[in-house]
Amino acid sequence: MANPLRAELLFLGREYPKGADYFRDRLRAAFAKNKDVRDPEKIKELISRGEFVVKELEALYYLRKYRALKKRYYETE
Repeated sequence: MANPLRAELLFLGREYPKGADYFRDRLRAAFAKNKDVRDPEKIKELISRGEFVVKELEALYYLRKYRALKKRYYETE
């Protein structure tokens, strides 16, 4: 379960505002920090946290896209 989550996060991190390299380094550090976790409950909690981060990144990108479109096509008040 962690590998598809990591792949999805890497894909989403390509457009991270601080850059893909920054995101990739932080992601690698987060996964390395938790590589020795064996407790199933803790693993579920970490995966849930990762899925939350995916949703937050998607929301961030949608908001950025919306703002760009609004700025481009609507008059400012």
